[in-house]
Amino acid sequence: MSAPETLGVGLLGSGFMAKAHAKALLDAAMLRERELRPALVSIAGRNETALAQACDLYGWQKRTLDWREQLGDPHVELFINTAPNALHAEPTIAAADAGKHVLCEKPLATDAEQAYAMWQAAESAGVVHTCGFNFRFTPAVRLAYEMIKAGEIGQIIHFRAQFLVSSALEERGLTWRDRGVEAGGAIGDLGSHLVDLARFLVGEPTAVTASSRTLIAERAAGRVEVDDAFGALIEFATGAGGTMEASRIAGGIGSRCAFEIDGTEGTLGFTSEHINDLLHTTRDNAIKTIRVTGEGHPYMQLWWPHPGHEIGWGDTFTHQIDHLLDTIAGHHSLTPLGADFQDGYRCAEICDAIQRSVATREREQITYLTLRP
Repeated sequence: MSAPETLGVGLLGSGFMAKAHAKALLDAAMLRERELRPALVSIAGRNETALAQACDLYGWQKRTLDWREQLGDPHVELFINTAPNALHAEPTIAAADAGKHVLCEKPLATDAEQAYAMWQAAESAGVVHTCGFNFRFTPAVRLAYEMIKAGEIGQIIHFRAQFLVSSALEERGLTWRDRGVEAGGAIGDLGSHLVDLARFLVGEPTAVTASSRTLIAERAAGRVEVDDAFGALIEFATGAGGTMEASRIAGGIGSRCAFEIDGTEGTLGFTSEHINDLLHTTRDNAIKTIRVTGEGHPYMQLWWPHPGHEIGWGDTFTHQIDHLLDTIAGHHSLTPLGADFQDGYRCAEICDAIQRSVATREREQITYLTLRP
């Protein structure tokens, strides 16, 4: 194999998600031979101390307090946005306009209008664009996708999903996640994952009926402006029905993203608490747990040579980056396995419909826009 080309990466953010993406970039560069290898060119953020530490830990070549400097850097060819939700649209659109490939964390934007503008900009610029729905890159979720497409559980009847965490129960001050303008609460933060899984595995939702609540309405320094928990009934274009719930006040649960999908020939089940397992139940009540760690299972070619060695949540970001790099190199299209900005936009439309239903207490239809010529 000839010496690999490098793809310069600029990353916006220095927090939790920035760490996940930095690790993924380093993993992707070393786990297999590849013709396009990521180079950690530049990291941007608001905290000089955190940026300096990220450079020391991960090897970022440069740091800046202004993401605009990254977009003017010819060595930055891929822009990764892990900033708070309110800072997704402007930098990402500017990056696409500057000819950079873009990866933006979920939710793509604070509402569908912004998400549409991001999708339009990225498509108009002709760059590769992806939205960071990392659960698509869990081997067990990918196997469920393959089994559904192969008809192994028949026609889908029902989808049930939940995302439960206990983060809002922590004693803390007000953060950007509590502000309505900047964050989406349980609906945008957690529910967007469930919406994307529903679309990825089942099909397009057409209507929702939802309710939400805010248990912790006040914190030090101000009022909480977003929901703590929500529940929704989902109708799909295929005729299937579904339910989803998300909560940031689920005491005793660190983090659980889970779903069950009923079909006419069987049921599939997954929970992130057992991230390497996929439960398959057939209509004769035979129950099988598939340990998705074998050599032939999705994404495992990146890791260990023998079945049974576990991987974790952080490794889904490595799979996502690997898929993105191969897309940029021209080996395959980003979709349908990866989520592009159209997926991010459609997710935003569904989340907006959930918010409308919470406000109106009525069933809300979901409609989608197409790109302008």
